[in-house]
Amino acid sequence: PNGSRAMRARAEWVVADHLFAEAKSQLAAYFDGTLRDFDLPLRPPGTDFQKSVWQALRQIPYGETRSYADIAKAIGRPKATRAVGTANNANPLPVIVPCHRVIGANGSLTGFGGGLDTKRFLLDLEWRTEPASIGGLWAR
Repeated sequence: PNGSRAMRARAEWVVADHLFAEAKSQLAAYFDGTLRDFDLPLRPPGTDFQKSVWQALRQIPYGETRSYADIAKAIGRPKATRAVGTANNANPLPVIVPCHRVIGANGSLTGFGGGLDTKRFLLDLEWRTEPASIGGLWAR
């Protein structure tokens, strides 16, 4: 809550405790290494472009990574690599919408609102539970 992407409650947000209970349960399972794909009703606010990027992020398999250029190509905008990075940074649902799985074209860890240590932790978590899919893009 104190990082560069900290969010505060907005007046238009609606309390839906049943949804938060499910999100909490799924997040716990993810961090236990037993959940690979979140199944939650999501409607994050954003532009059409941002939403297309976030949808592409949700298509990156657990334990795998993609580059910003890969995401740009996946959404049909191959020259929009920087815009993909900006949309990635604006992701309001990190972990659930796995922006941590996006790395630099050379395999380097690049920006993450929760910090690179957190990004490294999330990737390591996935690679410990899914070691066959590392693919060698990021050298530890």
